[in-house]
Amino acid sequence: TNKNKIKVQKKNYRQEKKRVAKELLSALKDPSVVIMSNWLKIRGSLKSWTKLWCILKPGILLIYKTPGSDHWVGTILLNACKLIERPSKKDGFCFKLYHPLEKSIWAMKGPKGESVGSITQPLPSNYLIFRAASESDGRCWMDALELALSCFSLSKMTAKSGRDGDLSSSSESSHILQLNDSMLENHMENDANSDKSEREAHEDSDNAANENGGRLTEESDMDQSDDVCLQATAFVEEAHEEIGEVGEASQVETVSEENKGLIWTLLKQLRPGMDLSKVVLPTFILEPRSFLDKLSDYYYHADLLSQAVMEESPYCRMKQVLRWYLSGFYKKPKGLKKPYNPILGEMFRCCWLHPQTDSCTFYIAEQVSHHPPVSAFYISNRKDGFCISGSILAKSKFYGNSLSAILDGKARLLFLTRDEEYIISMPYAHCKGILYGTMTLELGGKITIECEKTQCYTELEFKLKPFLGSSCNVNQISGKIRIGEDILATVDGHWDSTVHLTEKRTGQQEVLWNPGPDIRRQRLKRQVVQIDQQEAFESERLWQHVTRAIKDKDQMRATQEKFVLEEAQRQEARERAERPWNPRLFSFNTDTNEWHYKYPEYVHNSTLRLLLIIIHKLYRKIMCFKAKLTNSIIFIDVYGFFIIIIIIGNTLQ
Repeated sequence: TNKNKIKVQKKNYRQEKKRVAKELLSALKDPSVVIMSNWLKIRGSLKSWTKLWCILKPGILLIYKTPGSDHWVGTILLNACKLIERPSKKDGFCFKLYHPLEKSIWAMKGPKGESVGSITQPLPSNYLIFRAASESDGRCWMDALELALSCFSLSKMTAKSGRDGDLSSSSESSHILQLNDSMLENHMENDANSDKSEREAHEDSDNAANENGGRLTEESDMDQSDDVCLQATAFVEEAHEEIGEVGEASQVETVSEENKGLIWTLLKQLRPGMDLSKVVLPTFILEPRSFLDKLSDYYYHADLLSQAVMEESPYCRMKQVLRWYLSGFYKKPKGLKKPYNPILGEMFRCCWLHPQTDSCTFYIAEQVSHHPPVSAFYISNRKDGFCISGSILAKSKFYGNSLSAILDGKARLLFLTRDEEYIISMPYAHCKGILYGTMTLELGGKITIECEKTQCYTELEFKLKPFLGSSCNVNQISGKIRIGEDILATVDGHWDSTVHLTEKRTGQQEVLWNPGPDIRRQRLKRQVVQIDQQEAFESERLWQHVTRAIKDKDQMRATQEKFVLEEAQRQEARERAERPWNPRLFSFNTDTNEWHYKYPEYVHNSTLRLLLIIIHKLYRKIMCFKAKLTNSIIFIDVYGFFIIIIIIGNTLQ
């Protein structure tokens, strides 16, 4: 009867799902099931090449940073991929794995359940371009990939024929899966030899490039060729971090008689109201790091944003966002210092590891315009569910005895799982006492943090010290948090010490922020790229000679090194003439007048992401109670449902 047929079909359906899942898990975990493994160069989203260890198994390609299995980068699902040879002008052999419908080719998790891969160059989502050392190696990899795809298809054919009772065809199909071990050993030997020679050639080219100490000259590669060959990025913990003292003492600069003469010479070129973006400043007032580096000061307490995502009420999330916002100000240099104006095309990258959530917050910034000076930045922690993007137009105004550095721009903080966006503005820096009095740096202006979805807003005012004010009036702030027109709380205190929050309804007061010794010990450790692994236009390498001279207190040499960089930039601008500059990492949206990162690392559909997180939590609960389920068929059905949901999520991503 039809009823019996449906029962049989359902039974076969459940058995087939169970068999496929079992085979896939077995192939992932069994170290002996390997078709081929060796080093391959993979082109990242930034069009630079990274050498990674690739392990080919039936139906999947595992990618690691090292030959061991400790540094998993990602897993490619080959069943949805197409393979094609790709022409290249470089040495070696290129081929491309891609999804014909431009969907994701990546699995959600690694072979050991990893949800976050090792840090490396960002890789495309719907394709990968590989480069083998020689044509013979490349042909070998293409044959092996075709075989891996065949293995996946033949396993289905074998199972189908077995169910139909055709045991002979099943036996024949299984023989096709067997590999010639001696042939693979020969190919592995060739791969190792060619890899060694290529690595030696790469090291020779690196040594030649570093003979000039990484200095940017007119002969440097200003265009930053897309075919630059890079090893996987290695981040190391920052060795030293300078944090200024609390209060006014660290914001006062005593100018020597020699430097006063330089200031007077500079002031003769200025007039009140003049924009200082085109004025060359003396090196003694420079902080030895780039402005792109300074913008990263806001993320040493990015774990506060991880906590904010988990808060249930909009008011509590806003309080946590405000707490994070205030955490970015207390790190300040000793004295009155200004960071380097970034060179056009300069970039800076770093990250922070979160021990509590086992996640990582990535930061990358680029100078996308020189006149006017615009810095674009992007921050992402996909696992904890937040990202930040924005751009800053730095403007300076001279008023006679004072000047202001205005940061014109907004940052957009997005909570991915809640689909909430917080628009954040910045205060300005005010320096007074240039002609007479003590040179002092303060923060001033009104800022806002706005969430349109929840109608929750924060208004905060950074107050300048009054003319007759005391030390208690330094670095004062005050503000309020409201939902709609209702004020929920008021905020007051000092941005570099204690900030109190008072509930409007109950009158209860709490410490919102206090960067004391305990808080400072909780700062996340910043991970940076070693200078010898940085590209020519990365901030630390670009400014290394100026920085070294400033730290050696050799102002003459610092000025000369700074002039070399500025003159190289002017020469490049003359050669570019009327051609517009195309930033490497960011693109300008003419509709919104905003800069957007070209390679976002998060799922744009936040609703889908929230659904997948809920489903994942339910799945984990079901796994915990697996032993208590009396009907194993029900468990298999639920397991299959989750597998389908994960595949849909991969495709949409």
